[in-house]
Amino acid sequence: MITYLLIGLSFILIGVTGLQFTYMFYVDRLNRERKKYIRDLERRAEMLSTRLEAAEIRIAGQDAHRQKFVPGSKLDDEAWADVLDER
Repeated sequence: MITYLLIGLSFILIGVTGLQFTYMFYVDRLNRERKKYIRDLERRAEMLSTRLEAAEIRIAGQDAHRQKFVPGSKLDDEAWADVLDER
């Protein structure tokens, strides 16, 4: 009788070990996917930062160009609000 009990206990322990390995592989896969997603986000953030810097440089160049042809004109936020209200 004790033999059957020990055999049953060993099968239970083998099943628990199998579940633990399955869960470990699942968590490892989730971790790899999370790292891949973070790398993609970092790459995208770098690209967007580069585009933002290029846009800021372009806007600064346009402001300098506008200042050259229309000296003393400064469009601040209130002026833009007036321009937007007219439309």
